[in-house]
Amino acid sequence: MDNWIIRKIQKEDNQAVAQLIRDVFDELNIPKVGTAYEDPYLDLMFEEYNKPRSVYYVVETEGRIVGGAGVAPLANEAEVYCELQKMYFLPETRGKGIGSQMMEKCLQSAREFGFEKCYLETMPFMLDAQKLYKKVGFENICSPMGSTGHTSCPVWMLKDLTV
Repeated sequence: MDNWIIRKIQKEDNQAVAQLIRDVFDELNIPKVGTAYEDPYLDLMFEEYNKPRSVYYVVETEGRIVGGAGVAPLANEAEVYCELQKMYFLPETRGKGIGSQMMEKCLQSAREFGFEKCYLETMPFMLDAQKLYKKVGFENICSPMGSTGHTSCPVWMLKDLTV
């Protein structure tokens, strides 16, 4: 997988991105209830992230979407908070440094949007993801923030974007 690019989502990517997320949920046996799997806009990601202070990036190789991640305002929190959302990659992309590059792109966009803090939620068994989050400065916090609707995600993390 040498020829890959990170780019903003386009409308024609909606079906591929939704399928990728569903495939990763199935692969990792992530609960479907109370997680991103249930988000009503999962099939309309372009439209959802085509809003102020929001962006979703995809990783593409040979015309195929193999990963994605985005940032958007954290619902029902102060304007300084954003959320890292829907960061998922197919198995063939993992361990190649693509996640680190995607993370940096998302965090840079968050800073450009004027956010000061970035929140995320994940699953306890997603240890590689948590390792990446900690590497870039996310720290565990003891309770959820905002109104994500993801009641099945019991690991909450926060990063200060101003340092």
